[in-house]
Amino acid sequence: MRGDEDFSVHSLSLDSLSLTDCENPHDVILEDEGDTEPDAQVSELKLIREDLSTEELYLQACKLVGVVPVRYFLRNLGSATINLNHHGLGPLGAKALAIALVTDMHTTTLELADNFILAEGARYLMEMLRANFTIHNLDLSDNHLQSAGAECVAKMLLENISIKSLKLSGNKFAEDDARWFADAFASNYRVKELDLSHNQFCGRGGEHLGQMIANNDGLEVLDLSWNHLRMKGAVAFCAGLKVNTTLKHLDLSFNGFGNEGALALGEALKFNNTLVHLDLNNNRISDEGASLLCKGLEANDTLRVLQLAYNSLTVEGALTLISVVKNTPKTAIEEINICNVLVNENFVQLLELICQEHPSLEVQYGGVGGFIAKKPRKRIDPMKVIQDYLDQRKLRLWDFFRNIDKDGTMRVPVVDFRKAVQQSSIPLEKFQIEELIQRLDRDRTGIVDYRGLADTRKQMMRDHRRQLRKVESRQKKEKQKSDRILKTFESAVEAVTPRSSMIISPGAAKEDSSGLQPFSATPLSSWHHIIMSNSRRYSVNNMSSEHVHLPMIGNPSSSPGMRSYSQPNLFASIPKPSTSKPASAQGMHSRSNPSVSSSKLSPTANLTRSRPALNTEPDSKTRGKGKKKKTKKRKEKI
Repeated sequence: MRGDEDFSVHSLSLDSLSLTDCENPHDVILEDEGDTEPDAQVSELKLIREDLSTEELYLQACKLVGVVPVRYFLRNLGSATINLNHHGLGPLGAKALAIALVTDMHTTTLELADNFILAEGARYLMEMLRANFTIHNLDLSDNHLQSAGAECVAKMLLENISIKSLKLSGNKFAEDDARWFADAFASNYRVKELDLSHNQFCGRGGEHLGQMIANNDGLEVLDLSWNHLRMKGAVAFCAGLKVNTTLKHLDLSFNGFGNEGALALGEALKFNNTLVHLDLNNNRISDEGASLLCKGLEANDTLRVLQLAYNSLTVEGALTLISVVKNTPKTAIEEINICNVLVNENFVQLLELICQEHPSLEVQYGGVGGFIAKKPRKRIDPMKVIQDYLDQRKLRLWDFFRNIDKDGTMRVPVVDFRKAVQQSSIPLEKFQIEELIQRLDRDRTGIVDYRGLADTRKQMMRDHRRQLRKVESRQKKEKQKSDRILKTFESAVEAVTPRSSMIISPGAAKEDSSGLQPFSATPLSSWHHIIMSNSRRYSVNNMSSEHVHLPMIGNPSSSPGMRSYSQPNLFASIPKPSTSKPASAQGMHSRSNPSVSSSKLSPTANLTRSRPALNTEPDSKTRGKGKKKKTKKRKEKI
C-alpha cells in the first residue's frame, strides 16, 4: 500500500485505465522507471488488446498491480448488481477493479462498502466513473475516504451523468468537507439519493449542507443521521430545507437538534411542501420542542411519516402530537413513531376518537402506564402563614400571644406556644408547627422566642421579590433565545434564497424559474448581520475586512448572478452616472451634499427616481457671499 507522499505525487488519468495494443496478448509490459520522466509515471501499466473480455482484463490488472483476484467478482460478471462489501480490496484492489469496469456495460449497482480503499482507491474508481456511464448506484460506505476522498467524489459528480444513488456513510468526512458536496450538487441534478450518515459534520457542515439542498433541485432522499449538527448546524440546515422543493425522505436522527433545532425545523415545515418522511429519532427533543415542531405541522400538508422515538417526550408531548392531527383538517400525517413513550388512558381515548376521522393514522407508542407529571406542592413557610393570618385580622404578635405572655417578654414555653397555635384558627398542620418550634428554639431550651416572627416579615418579602425576579429573568432569557434563533434562521434563509425567488407564503412556489444561484456560506455567527430592509436592499452591519457575498439587485442581464464586494466600499464597482460638470465641481457637490453621494452608491438608484440634484455653482456663490458678509462685520467691529 502506498504512502501519502507517493499518493500525492502521482495523478491518475484515464490513460492509466485504458487499453493499448501489444504483440503478445498474454504479456504485461511494465515501463522502466529509469527511462520514464516523473510526468510519465502515471502510465504505470500498458495492458494488452482491447478485445479482451472483462474477466481476462481483471486478471491481467490484478497481476499488474500485485493483488489477489476476487473470485466472487469473476463469478458475478455480467450481472446487474455486484456486491463486494467486506472483501478487503484496499486501494490496489480498487484499482484493478476500476480497470476492469472501464468498458463494462452490464453492471448498474456496485457495492464496495467496508473495503478500506482510502482516498487513493477512490481516485481510481472516480476516474473509471468518468468513462463508465452504466453504473447508477454506488456504495462506498466505511472506506476511510476522509477529506481527499470527498474532493475526488465531488469532482466526479461534476462530470458524471449516470450516478443516481450514492452512499458515503462512515468515511470520516470533516465538517469543512461538506463544501465539496455543496459545490458539486449545485450543478448535479441526476443524483436522487445521497447517504452522508455517520460522518463528522458539525455547525459549519450544517451551513454547507443547507446551501447544498437550497441550490439543488434533484435530491429526493438524504440521510444525515449520526452526525454532530447540534443547534447551530440544525438552524443553518433548516434554512436550506425551507426553500428546498425536491426532498421527500430526510433522516436527521442522532444529531442533537434539541428544542432549538425543533423550533427551526418547525419554521421550515411551514413553507416546505414536498417532504414526506422525516426521521428525528434521538435528537434530545422534549415536550417543549415537540410543541414548537407542531406549530410547523399545523401549516404543513405533505408530511406523512414523523419519527420522534427515543427523545425526552412524555404523555404531554404525545398528546400535543396527536392533537395536531385532530385540529388540522388538511394534515397528511399517517404515521407517528414515539415507541418509547408510555401513555395514559386519556391518550388512548383521544387517539381512538381521532382514528375515526383519520382511519389511516398509525401511532406507535410504548404502552399504557404513563402519567402526566404533577408539580410538587409548593412548600409553605409556617412563619409566612402566621404573618398572613395576623395581617388579615390586623393583629399584632403581642395581641395574639398576650394570653400566654402576660409579662410581654415575647418569650413563652414551648408547651404553651404549641397549645396556643393549635387552639387558634391558624391553618397550620402538626408538622408545620413542630418545624416552627425548631426554628424559634434552635438551642432546645424549651423557651420559644417569638420575636423572630416579627423579624422575618421583611426577610420573607425580600425572598419573595427575589424569587419573582428569578422567574422573570428565566422567562426573559428563554424568549430572547427563541427570538435569537428565529432571527438567525430568517437571516440564513435570506442568505440561501436568491433575490428573485423569495418565498411569500407557506406552501407557495418559488418565483424564479431560472434556478437557484450558488452562494458562499458565511459563518452562522455573522448571519444576523445581514438584514434585508424594506427598501429591498442588503445593509451590512458587520464592517469587518472579510469579503461578503451579496446577490446583485438590479438588472440581471447587466451583471452575473453574484459578485463579491470588499467592505466598507460595497458598491464601488457600480458605474456612476455621467454628467457634464467638471470633476472639481462634482467633488465639491458630493462633499456639500452627502445625500446625493449616497444615492449614487445605492443599489436601488436605477429603480426609483430621487429629487433632482441642486446646481453646485449657486452653492459656491452663496458660500462666497456669506464669507464676504462675515468679513465686513468683523471690520466694523474693529
